[in-house]
Amino acid sequence: MPMNGSGTNRLGAYLRARRGLVSPEQAGIPAGGARRVPGLRREEVAMLAGISADYYLRLERGRDTRPSPQVLDALARVLMLDEVERAYLHDLAGTAAAPRRPGRRRPPPRVPARLHHLLAVVGVPAFVESRTFDVLAANALATALSPRLRPGENRLRSLLLDPEEQAFHRDWEASAAGIVAAFRQTAGDDADDARVVELVGELSLASGRFRRLWARHDVRTLDGGTATVDHPALGELRLHRDKLPVGDVLLVLYYPDAGSETAEKLKLLGSLASIPEEGSVGLPPDVVAG
Repeated sequence: MPMNGSGTNRLGAYLRARRGLVSPEQAGIPAGGARRVPGLRREEVAMLAGISADYYLRLERGRDTRPSPQVLDALARVLMLDEVERAYLHDLAGTAAAPRRPGRRRPPPRVPARLHHLLAVVGVPAFVESRTFDVLAANALATALSPRLRPGENRLRSLLLDPEEQAFHRDWEASAAGIVAAFRQTAGDDADDARVVELVGELSLASGRFRRLWARHDVRTLDGGTATVDHPALGELRLHRDKLPVGDVLLVLYYPDAGSETAEKLKLLGSLASIPEEGSVGLPPDVVAG
């Protein structure tokens, strides 16, 4: 299944999606009579950005893929994009003139051996994931926290399709919106990568929620934050999350406030978990870098 906005006109697809999310009232335009489509009209975006309606139409239809940075900044202002979304807009425009070969697949991500060693000794739930949210390695505390945090799982798929994972997240709607927006941001100019296409196709068929979120073209970073989850045995846990880039993978750590009730519950979780001597599981040795 083709991606929403795939091919050489991802810039136009993004502009269309974002103008549909800005109301005339937000842009300072009287709504007037009935509108056939939600959001701003093309000519309204062009007027507010200070460009011609014909030029904006060419951008949306992919006839002009090299707008200047000044035009992009003006469009970002009209479409009320934040810094992450504005950077994504510039990225789309900067790569539109050099489309990548569809279906190409990046080399498999490699988990450095030092990360396996770190997973073995760190005293909090920790795992390693790829840019497409594939879990590559995890320690026993992570898999005890959630069975979906084990190698071979995909966190995007789990969150959208697994009822147990949905129940695990106290605010599932916000979590789903955040991870889909982060997936689009990490995909970036590699939207034709075979793994990205595979995930988008699978989730577009299986999840109406994914289809609606993907069509919005939201982009967001998921660098860190605090989440409240419901563990089936321990109940409510309040955990901070940090993501640390290591080469082409991310080390993800979940940790509680010192001395908190969650900290005590994690100690219990650790005592109940069957922790192997190595303390971690992950990819086969042939894909682990030294």
